[in-house]
Amino acid sequence: MTISRAGLPRGRSGGVRRYRWQSSDEMWELVGPLLEDPKRREKNTGRSRYPPRACLDGVLYVLFTDTPWSEVPYRELGLPSGETCRRRLAEWQQRGLLERVLVVLQDQLAEQERLDWSRVIADASLVDAKKGARRSRARCAASPGPRSTSW
Repeated sequence: MTISRAGLPRGRSGGVRRYRWQSSDEMWELVGPLLEDPKRREKNTGRSRYPPRACLDGVLYVLFTDTPWSEVPYRELGLPSGETCRRRLAEWQQRGLLERVLVVLQDQLAEQERLDWSRVIADASLVDAKKGARRSRARCAASPGPRSTSW
């Protein structure tokens, strides 16, 4: 297998083969306009930013391979560094763009009947449950607190 100039493997026919984790052209047509970078100031002399699609591919690489951000082989893959991709993902989330992208992708999958909501699972895996911890002092809104007998 030979490698193209962009760092992507070439297929048998000589065309560039995309990795499974890379964004397709069809997907980028949907989400690309949402992830546009803000306009730069005229007097900004700093380094120009990596394109949003390259950062999205870096994020997808981390999600697909479960690689830590600091260990992304960005030079070999022609991507921005893992830290750059992580910062861009945080920026998109802070600006509310990530939620809009997910809605667009969910709508597209639902339209193609490729989204199966019967397989969705909601759990409490993000809640801390320390071993040996006492009950939380937080009150549940569903039930009133214990009655005091000291009055």
